Parts: sequence; structure tokens; C-alpha cells
Amino acid sequence: MSVLRIRGRALPTGDDVDLYADGDRWTTDPVPGAELVAEGWLLPGLVDAHTHPGTEEMDQPLDDEVLRADLRRHVESGVTLIRSPGLAGNPPDWFGVDPDLPRAVHAGPWFAQQGQFFDGWGRRPAHADLPALAAEQAAATGWVKLIGDWRPDDEPFPEPVVRAVVERVHAAGGRVAVHAQTAPGGAIAVAAGVDSLEHGMCLDPALLDRMAQQGTALTPTLSGITGSLARRREQASRWYVDGATAHPALTAAAVEAGVVVLAGTDSPQKHGRVAEEIRALAAAGVPAHDALAAGSWAARGYLGLPGLQPGAPADAVVYADDPRIDLTQLDAPRAVILRGRRVR
Repeated sequence: MSVLRIRGRALPTGDDVDLYADGDRWTTDPVPGAELVAEGWLLPGLVDAHTHPGTEEMDQPLDDEVLRADLRRHVESGVTLIRSPGLAGNPPDWFGVDPDLPRAVHAGPWFAQQGQFFDGWGRRPAHADLPALAAEQAAATGWVKLIGDWRPDDEPFPEPVVRAVVERVHAAGGRVAVHAQTAPGGAIAVAAGVDSLEHGMCLDPALLDRMAQQGTALTPTLSGITGSLARRREQASRWYVDGATAHPALTAAAVEAGVVVLAGTDSPQKHGRVAEEIRALAAAGVPAHDALAAGSWAARGYLGLPGLQPGAPADAVVYADDPRIDLTQLDAPRAVILRGRRVR
């Protein structure tokens, strides 16, 4: 198989680079006979940091065929890495390693409280048993996901329980993501020192500085939350409408405060549409450079993968022009490189 080569201006710096795929690693050492497959503006692949592939409807079991189809849509859009904070079941062995599908990190099935979350999804252990079970999950996959709150009148996970989960999971070398869409749920997650806050709607902006200081990331899933505003208004969901209306400004304030913000789509209908989330971040007032970082190099760094440099995994997406100038460029990549192979 011939060696693949790309060249152009690499983000985030905009420096000129000339890269060769040495298997699944980039090198700058010239390889005679390498095939130049694309040139232009280079990103180290897009990232969807909050996606739940593998089911067509909420509460359905994980389906291998649906999972493959969802992941193919991600790759076609330029996504070379996903984080799935919660799956409808334990994924098959090929998940995250299939050469034609994105790299992946995941948290396994969700943990929720009794009477909360979608029927058929997640585990609902007693509070006393949760920290040990969470540590076991983290040792296997690296991540744990808690449904920190659910309906607005439900009691969120108590802070001592979340704190105990964080301590046990960190001791196991893992990280904790928490779903929170109410003010109490978000406050508890931040106070407990979780690693990432998913959604974060209704979060008190006064907590952003603490999140930045302790390294709690925010995945605002902005396009999904604001996209349902019209329907929520018709349903008279006052708490949701208020929280969703304030969410763009909260997200922009989080970036300004130095919080790591990650681009994630959330909805099962949005596989391969992380570009919409990146543009939603920019529309909220996040600088285009930072919005793109949230769905590319910054997200990869947060998940433990370097960007376009020698020795890094050989992933890239190539565009004709600087996507920061025109974010619609994200809809038309010239090439998608995954594990040193051109997949689009």
C-alpha cells in the first residue's frame, strides 16, 4: 500500500506542514513515492464529544447495524474521534478500532437513580453500591456517566454520592461525566469536582471560574438544546425555555472564563452533524477559532490525542480554505484521513 501524504496550513497555528502517514502515525520525514492525496487547510480530524450512536429511538437496545451506520455518518462528516458518554449497552469489540470508523472513548451504560432516565437504559444501583460499580466501569473504559438530574422536580444525585463516585473513579484512573440540566444538578456536579458537565443548562454562571480552576469541562450540546425551544414553548415548559434561552450566553461566558468547552451533538438524529454544533457555538458569541477548537484540536487534546505533529495518530480533515473564516467549509471536506488511510 502506498504511503499517503497531505500538506497545507495546519490548525491551530496555521503553519505550513508536509505530513506523511507512517502507518497510523504522522511523520515529516519525506517518503519517496508517497501519494499526495490532498492539500489545503488541515485539521487533526473533527471530534463529537457527546454522541450516543447505536439506537434509532430512546430506550432501545444497542444495535450493531445501526451503530455502524451512525459511525459511518460521523466519518463522512470529517469526525475521526467520538466520545460517547453513555451507550445503550456494552459496545462490540470493533467499536473504536474498526479501521473505517472513528476512534472512540466511552463510558459504557449510564448510571441513574430509581425512577429517572429512559426505561430500558442505564443501571440504577443503590447509592451505597454506586462508587464501587463506577470505579469498576472506569477501570474498564476510562469514563463513567451519571444522570445527575432528570425532571425538574426530581431530586438530583446527592452531592456526597457524586463526590464519592469522583474519588473512587479518579483512584481507578478514570473520569466522570455528569448529565445536568437543572441548577441544583449542575451545582452538585461542580461542587463534587466532576471531569465534564454535560449540557449544563440552568448552570449558575458564578460557578464557571471554579470549573476552570478545577478542570471541569462543559459540553453544552447547544444546537440540540436551542433547537427544541419552539416545541418547548408550545408545551409551556417554562423552566426549559428559560434555561435554553440563557444557554448560548452561558456557553460564551464559559469560554471567556477559561472553561474547556467541547462540541457535542447529543441527539440520535444528529450523527455526522457536529459542524452544526460548532456553528452554534460561534453564533452564541464564541470566537470562531475557539468554536472550531471545541470540535477539533482542543477536544482531541482533552481526550488524550495530539494534533498534527510527528508521532501523532494519522488523522486529518482537509478543507479548501480556512474554516475559521467560513464555518460552512466544514460541510465540504476535501479529504478525510483516518488511521493513515483516506476514507473520504
